[in-house]
Amino acid sequence: MTPDPVNVPQSVWSQYIYQALKQANVGQVAYVPDAGHKSLIESCHADSAITTVALTTEEEGVAMSAGAWLGGVRAAVLMQSSGVGNCINMLSLAEECRFPLLMIVTMRGEWGETNPWQVPMGHTSARVLELAGMIVYQVDDAARLGAEVEMAAQMAFVSNRAVAVLIGQRLIGAKRFE
Repeated sequence: MTPDPVNVPQSVWSQYIYQALKQANVGQVAYVPDAGHKSLIESCHADSAITTVALTTEEEGVAMSAGAWLGGVRAAVLMQSSGVGNCINMLSLAEECRFPLLMIVTMRGEWGETNPWQVPMGHTSARVLELAGMIVYQVDDAARLGAEVEMAAQMAFVSNRAVAVLIGQRLIGAKRFE
């Protein structure tokens, strides 16, 4: 099987996100442990200017972002698409209180998925987030990833909006469970 030319190693594309977060002066990163964000989480842990917070469930990240903003810190939340559904009720907090919320979501249930349990949320994440009032950027191309995260951060932090960047499975790579 020929490798897909869009599939760039995680160690490379995660640095595009990390640099965009640094450019946006993000000082807190909350995350649910995820193999798709492994390199990015490691970069954030290694940076003394970023406080990292491991979450037990994704919706805690929405509340962490609100608290960070109230404390004068810009925050980002990292999760996998399977966790998007866990956040739906909590997203009303961002909608009603109009604080910046920046979510970076690695997608599952898309291109090449072999785990049927990942398909429903992967198939609907963008629409669900939009219906919850979020602005959604979808990225499948590593060359665009840094700019997309940078512009999403700008929109979130300057306009006090909830914005999600969905990193497509074509970019992160399909996991094989055979």
